[in-house]
Amino acid sequence: MSRLWFARRKRPPSARVRRPWLTPLIALIVVVNASAIGYRITEGWDWGDCYWMVAITIPTIGYGEVEPLSTAGRLVTVFSLAGGLVVVQLTIQNLVGLSETGYFRRLRQRRFRNWVQSMNNHVILCGYGRIGQEIADQLIREKVPLLVVEMDPGCRDAAEERGLPVLFADATLDETLVEAGIHQCRSLVAALSNNAANLYVVLSARGLAPRCRLIARSDSAEAGRKLRLAGADQVVSPYVAGGRVMAATALRPLAVDFMELLAGSDCEVEEFQLSDDPSRLGELQGRSLAEMQFGRRSGAQVLAIRTPAPAVVNPYSYRGTTYGTPEATLVTNPGGDIRLEAGQLLVVMGSKEQLQRFADVLGPALESADQMAD
Repeated sequence: MSRLWFARRKRPPSARVRRPWLTPLIALIVVVNASAIGYRITEGWDWGDCYWMVAITIPTIGYGEVEPLSTAGRLVTVFSLAGGLVVVQLTIQNLVGLSETGYFRRLRQRRFRNWVQSMNNHVILCGYGRIGQEIADQLIREKVPLLVVEMDPGCRDAAEERGLPVLFADATLDETLVEAGIHQCRSLVAALSNNAANLYVVLSARGLAPRCRLIARSDSAEAGRKLRLAGADQVVSPYVAGGRVMAATALRPLAVDFMELLAGSDCEVEEFQLSDDPSRLGELQGRSLAEMQFGRRSGAQVLAIRTPAPAVVNPYSYRGTTYGTPEATLVTNPGGDIRLEAGQLLVVMGSKEQLQRFADVLGPALESADQMAD
């Protein structure tokens, strides 16, 4: 019984591991203060002279004594020299040992992980290959907070040289996504080079954060279908996207040039999701775009409005299950007679300031605002 009690009274090993520098620091403080008190008692100096004497004695600088020392003062000096040399030597050995065991590296990693946990409304980029680098460059130009998750040392070094925060971990693991802030991010982009890895990332992210916006890279139509089934909001194939851009350039070069100019300007396109609850819309419910005068009040322009498909009640179901048609109504370049309804998605173009004023006009009716593209 006494042995068990003694075991419980012992400090846990983790407490000693977390502060390996504490013992030499305490020893140095004891030597410095004991020496200063010794000079104060034996020589009667003020505290400034006492600590100055200690400061030039322990490192053996040898500037000379503040005043001629008595015999007792010389004994204090011997104690200060001997104690200081022992403590400094132990401190140096301890620091070298900590460096060899990777303590400082683990300390930096812990601080970085704590900083990552404080991130909010950022984009998580899984993979910093050729596609990931281009994605990161676009987000950097838009000054969007970005966190890269990468396991390849070469890609990690490239991202760090670019000045990006990198979480060196496996993006397919749930704990990695939680650590990256999946619950606080605005979106997650799975840009790994392997379709299976992107599928695992999407599955993990969708299970952890059902409302998170997920964008995934796919190299084939079959992989794209599986990624959508796994929960990806958008699947992008670099080959298909590149082919479409090249075809559009051949057929409509002016339109492509306009989009490139738009990407390089301060103009942005955002999605504004109206609440499904009509009571939250307030005065917006049923009002037309002409009545709201969004352009005059915010300066932003409504490019399109998507109205969700109406839910249909199955009269033959036991509980009257509702189901919706797969297609929603999309109105591009809407006229002033289009009326606002609950659940609509507004696609709006404008500068950051104009889009912010547009969000202020919507007020409580706004469910979310997620940047689409520039």
